[in-house]
Amino acid sequence: MKLRLKSIPKYVGFFSELRRYQQMPGAEKVAWRDLYPCFDDRTATTSFDTHYFYQDIWAFRKILESGVKAHVDVGSKVDYVGFLSTITHVTFIDIRPLTTDLPNLEGKAGSVLAMPYPDDSIPSLSCLHVAEHVGLGRYGDPMDPLGTAKACAELRRVLARGGSLYFGLPVGRPRVCFNAHRIHSSEQILGYFEGLKLVEFALADDGGHFRRNEKPEAGTAQKYGCGLFHFTK
Repeated sequence: MKLRLKSIPKYVGFFSELRRYQQMPGAEKVAWRDLYPCFDDRTATTSFDTHYFYQDIWAFRKILESGVKAHVDVGSKVDYVGFLSTITHVTFIDIRPLTTDLPNLEGKAGSVLAMPYPDDSIPSLSCLHVAEHVGLGRYGDPMDPLGTAKACAELRRVLARGGSLYFGLPVGRPRVCFNAHRIHSSEQILGYFEGLKLVEFALADDGGHFRRNEKPEAGTAQKYGCGLFHFTK
């Protein structure tokens, strides 16, 4: 009820602006069914989600610079894989298969816990803001406190010798925010990918700043940062 009362001034202003608009020369008729109030877009600057914005650019740039002809992604943001398909062939693996009309983007049904690939077979692989959800039931998957660790083990299994894995997830003090996601320390992630070489650690920190070539422990010092790990096998 309090939220509704707080919204009353916004709606009063909305209908006042609607009447003023309709009185202007050339104004279109507006049907009630077409009203679409937008109250939160008058901002001083353009806002963005620092995790997804920086991680997608970071991974895209690295894959572009690598020059690979084919790439496999597991469950990352579809905008990212769509843009990525403009520079290389992308196979997108997800428990909810993706169907598009893009010729360079192939969707496959699969799970980060059971990739449809043999050992050491994928030269270029990404998984961004995915593994922290595994095992919490959010996407209909079975409950499993070891979900993130098992997802990392599967990514490690399918990565080819000499291949690159671009991996990202929330970093900071280890905890679970049920049933949305987990937050892991950088040290946990390095342990999950034991045997792989860390090429770079990048960080979108709590202040909204993006820092490349950081020390992994800087991720653990965050409350809710985005840690980006480039590994090779």
